[in-house]
Amino acid sequence: MTETRRKTPKAAHKAKTEKKNKAQKAKTQPTALARPRPAARPALAPDPARVERILELLAAAYPDARTALHWETPVQLLVATILSAQCTDERVNQVTPVLFAAYPTAAALAAAPRAAIEEIIRSTGFFHNKAKAIQGACKILAAQHGGEVPRDLEQLVQLPGVARKTANVVLGSAYGLPTGIAVDTHVARLAGRLGLSTESDPEKIERDLMRLIPQARWIAFSLQMILHGRAVCQARKPRCAECSLASWCPSAIVSGQ
Repeated sequence: MTETRRKTPKAAHKAKTEKKNKAQKAKTQPTALARPRPAARPALAPDPARVERILELLAAAYPDARTALHWETPVQLLVATILSAQCTDERVNQVTPVLFAAYPTAAALAAAPRAAIEEIIRSTGFFHNKAKAIQGACKILAAQHGGEVPRDLEQLVQLPGVARKTANVVLGSAYGLPTGIAVDTHVARLAGRLGLSTESDPEKIERDLMRLIPQARWIAFSLQMILHGRAVCQARKPRCAECSLASWCPSAIVSGQ
C-alpha cells in the first residue's frame, strides 16, 4: 500500500498564497482584443430604375403568367390554394378533379362527410387540418356569403385556413383585384436575392414589395416571381448563368456572375 503524504500547515499556507497571487495577477493582465468582424458587403439598393428593369425583364420572360393551380370557380381556387400549403401544385392538381367532381360548391363541401374529404386529399399532406379548414371556410361562405368568395381581403382572412397569401392569390387570380402581393417561398427567396427585402417574415416582405412595386403590377409580379423561382432561381442551385436578371441581382454579382 502506498502511503499518502500530507502537506504540513506551512506548505499548505504557501500553496494557498501562491494560488491567490496568481489569480490576482491574471485579473490585472490586459485581455486580448476580440478580432473585428469583417464588414458585410453592401448590397445594391432597390432604386426605382433597378426595380423597373427587373419588372420589365420578368414581364418579358413570363408574359402570360398565371397560377399553376387548376380551378373553375373562385371557391375552387380558394380550396386548391388551401391544399397547396406544404404541397406542390402538381400534386394538388391531381387531387382537385376528384374533389370538385364530388363536391363542386361551397355548400357541397360544407355538407360533405369529413372522412370523405380527408380520403380524397390525403396525398397533399396534413389532410386532417386541411379538411377541417376547407369545411370551416365553406360553411362560412355558404352561411354568410351566399356560397361565394367575398371580394374583400379582411373578410377572406377571417376564414379558417386563409392567411394573406391565400387571400391575395384568390383575389388576384379569380377577381383581378390587386389587394396585395402573394408571398410564397419562391417570392420570399427571390425578394431576398434580388435585394428587394431583407426581411424573413412573409408579411414584412410583402410590405417591402408593395412599397417598391406599382400596384397595377402586384398580381403579375407575384406570379412571375414564382415561375422564375421554379425555372431559374431555384433554392439549392440557382442558375445564375442563365438568368436574365443576373445583371441586376446583387446575389449574382456576389457569386461572381
